[in-house]
Amino acid sequence: MEISHTNANYKAGDLVYVIYRNPHTQDVANVQQAAVVHDPENPGALAIFLYETYYPLTEEMAIYNNESEANEAYNYYFGDAVEGSFQ
Repeated sequence: MEISHTNANYKAGDLVYVIYRNPHTQDVANVQQAAVVHDPENPGALAIFLYETYYPLTEEMAIYNNESEANEAYNYYFGDAVEGSFQ
């Protein structure tokens, strides 16, 4: 499965979907909706705002434009995803 995106395609205010891994339970991951925002720690850069935390928007981050794409990637890497899991 190919993951393709470039940071230049996103702007502050965009809603995206990411596969989020629980930092306390590494074997738990799910699809979450997140917002692209201006990075408060790096002027001129963008970040992903998820669970009250800013994550730098980097090429290493798997970002999807819609829930369907994110669920397809999740299914490919982890098995069956639950539709609407970002809610």
